[in-house]
Amino acid sequence: MKKIKKSNNEWKNLLDEKTYSIARMSKTESPFTGKYLNEKSIGIYNCICCNNELFSSKSKFDSGTGWPSFYEPIQKNSIVEKDDLTHGMNRIEVICKKCDAHLGHVFNDGPQPTGLRYCLNSASLNLKKINE
Repeated sequence: MKKIKKSNNEWKNLLDEKTYSIARMSKTESPFTGKYLNEKSIGIYNCICCNNELFSSKSKFDSGTGWPSFYEPIQKNSIVEKDDLTHGMNRIEVICKKCDAHLGHVFNDGPQPTGLRYCLNSASLNLKKINE
């Protein structure tokens, strides 16, 4: 996978203010406000910054947390997980492997088969719907 590198100014010119703040500056959208929270369409959720395929609607579930949640990525090597010690918490941040966009966090309280909950920001995602 070829890494995409852009300066902050290049990202600012490509993304709206909210998307830049979340995807590039690791902010979080308010709970229950994201456009994909209640989305039921079949498709693939891609990175908003680089179009990297990240999560399938098949692994999406309602976690009740206020953010779109998935129990597994399409491919484990499409994301990177790293320690996040900000805000006085110990969490695991999820970022896009291709462009380093902040996607959200992963927790160990999800459903089977993985037991994981990838809690993501809608602003970091772009749903490519599949017609079935």
